[in-house]
Amino acid sequence: MSRTSVVVADRHPMLLLGLRTVLGAEVDFDIVATCGDATSCIEAIRTLAPDIALLDPTMPDLAAVKNSFGANAGSRTRLVLYIPAEARDLVLTDGFGGCSVILKEASAQALVQSLRQIASGIRILPPSSTDQIVPAAQVANSDNALTVLTDRERQIIRLVSEGLSNKEIGRRLNIADGTIKVHLHHIFQKLEISNRTALAALAFSQSDWSTPVKPPESE
Repeated sequence: MSRTSVVVADRHPMLLLGLRTVLGAEVDFDIVATCGDATSCIEAIRTLAPDIALLDPTMPDLAAVKNSFGANAGSRTRLVLYIPAEARDLVLTDGFGGCSVILKEASAQALVQSLRQIASGIRILPPSSTDQIVPAAQVANSDNALTVLTDRERQIIRLVSEGLSNKEIGRRLNIADGTIKVHLHHIFQKLEISNRTALAALAFSQSDWSTPVKPPESE
């Protein structure tokens, strides 16, 4: 059986220990290095060329890892951000396109399942619950429906992808919270998705169609 080599980088020693324990119990994973900072992570990836690098996005200088080994750098190593649920929308708009994302709230089983899918070439984006896996390709299936969106709906999608709440979107667009909810309901129906996470992922993958957000007239 082929084994997936993994470098784990996190600022927290206890989390490094926990990840080593979880993945070490699986016969198809081999943790080749654990790192506490971006510098040692870069050296480990460069030296060991692992299949996956599981990264803490709060590490200082993490951008250097992405720039050196991200999708655009031609590296064979797949970068995976391991984040808390409250940070998932922020990560999608923070310059880490091409990276997979796994929530720290996920169960050990979900983490392992996600990493196996990533190793097989599937990019994973944040799920709507801690145990549900949402491949990015599943979200991308909604591409054809984008043509039926109104300019207002595109504006709202862009603001959702920036992590804004309904109230914040309402203030930005000068419209009522209730109107935002109605628009979101219509957007979910048109795109055949059910939550804001999938919507943010879609907006991130289709950033070229986003309509610039200008304070319009009140509705």
